[in-house]
Amino acid sequence: MGRVSNINFQVHLDDKNIPEKIIWSAEEGQKETEAKAFLLSVLDKESKDTLKLDLWTKELQVNEMDKLIYNTLSSLADTYYNSTNNQVLANHIKNFAQFFGEETEVIAPKS
Repeated sequence: MGRVSNINFQVHLDDKNIPEKIIWSAEEGQKETEAKAFLLSVLDKESKDTLKLDLWTKELQVNEMDKLIYNTLSSLADTYYNSTNNQVLANHIKNFAQFFGEETEVIAPKS
């Protein structure tokens, strides 16, 4: 087996177990960085189920969540295309990301 690389998340919780602070780092040169939210999806090798963990801090604003979701949708379109080579469905995801971005005013409408 080759080398191992770790990605670490520290979630600081208040007395009601609500995230107050999220710190993440990676061994590949990523210094500890504070985040307001993260979305994690993992495909289980045996069950083939998708496991999800979505966390955000108390200070995350709605417009910041809108931007996170817009960027995630856009990135998913690229990931989907790169892994499947299915341009048609990747374009549908991109189109929805564009719609979402415009509706939430994260991006300006296309002319």
